[in-house]
Amino acid sequence: MKNAVRIILAIAVIVALCLIFIIVTGKQPESGELPEITEPVQQQKVSIDEKSNWPMFRGERGLLGRASGTLPDSLAVVWKFKTDGSVKSSPAIVDNLVFIGSSDDNVYAIDLKSGQQVWTYKTNDAIEATPCVVEGSVFVGSLDGFLYALNAKDGSLMWKYETEGQILGAANWTQSLEGRIWILVGSYDNKLHCVDSTTGKVAWTYETDNYINGSPAVCDQKAVFGGCDAMIHVVSLIDGSKMTEIDSGSYIAASAAFIDGQVYVGNYDNVFMRADIATSKVVWEYKESDAPFFSSPAVGENVIVFGGRDEKVHCVGREDGKVVWTFQTRGEVDSSPVICGDKVIVGSEDGRLYMIRLSDGSNVWSYEIGQPVTSSPAIAGGRVIVGCNDGYVYAFGATH
Repeated sequence: MKNAVRIILAIAVIVALCLIFIIVTGKQPESGELPEITEPVQQQKVSIDEKSNWPMFRGERGLLGRASGTLPDSLAVVWKFKTDGSVKSSPAIVDNLVFIGSSDDNVYAIDLKSGQQVWTYKTNDAIEATPCVVEGSVFVGSLDGFLYALNAKDGSLMWKYETEGQILGAANWTQSLEGRIWILVGSYDNKLHCVDSTTGKVAWTYETDNYINGSPAVCDQKAVFGGCDAMIHVVSLIDGSKMTEIDSGSYIAASAAFIDGQVYVGNYDNVFMRADIATSKVVWEYKESDAPFFSSPAVGENVIVFGGRDEKVHCVGREDGKVVWTFQTRGEVDSSPVICGDKVIVGSEDGRLYMIRLSDGSNVWSYEIGQPVTSSPAIAGGRVIVGCNDGYVYAFGATH
């Protein structure tokens, strides 16, 4: 009798497993095959929904600084979040979470809708870099010289990678030929570091002759970045080998935008330029400023928009570098503008966040925060997020 009960129970278990298998997979097991219950497997190809996310500095790997959708002609503060230091870092936005660093040494995850803190992680120095969010992980550099990999859901440390200098620029990412995610970050040790996202082990490094202050742009299996050695560097993402370099004439603190083989970046000698990768030459130069460029450009369909330390926002033709318009603020513009539809959003050290008409450079709207805004705005999910030197992260939305 007991044996009969055991047999019935065993059959019942097998039948139950088969039913689970059919429900989960939608197919019946082959004859003699027991269903295998496994955890869901993540797809290998990385895809990012750029409409509802802003996963890194400038929104995308080419560092183009443009957001999908449109903005209303007026915005209002939806929430503000207090940190214990100035917020020079720019936000990343993924899955309704805002990720941002502060000079109080912390990385914060903030709920996009409510402005409530979700988690925080403390490093050993100020964080001015923008977090880069890839496949559930947050990668961010600190002035303590480490690149940190954190779990996006709870902020737990996955690993940290040590460079030999402070990290001010944002990380970027690429996929290796084997499909692994590699994280790219520049450091004041003069090197671009390529690190495996899972293990934190170095894949390769590329050495320059001076500090790397900005973020590398990624496209077409190339990393492109300016250095304080005055060079625009073009590096193979496959093995970190040098492809070419272009002399910009003065050191570069900003991050370059890279699209269609063209590089757009400004330098410390008051010159903004377009360079061609194929010929390794500067195509045009814009010299209408009397101050350096620390702002990174936003690339529109026909124009390039960038801030200057001459207290202006500049808009020039993408093809010829001729001035289209300039917009006067009352402070230096190190904040990097974002193009969204027919508008440009940018901060200034005069303490204001500006909305400018892309077509003619007219002032649509501005909001006076009161302290310098060197953080660059991020736009996603109907919100404009930006940090301020007053220690707050601000969220702006429609005024209805």
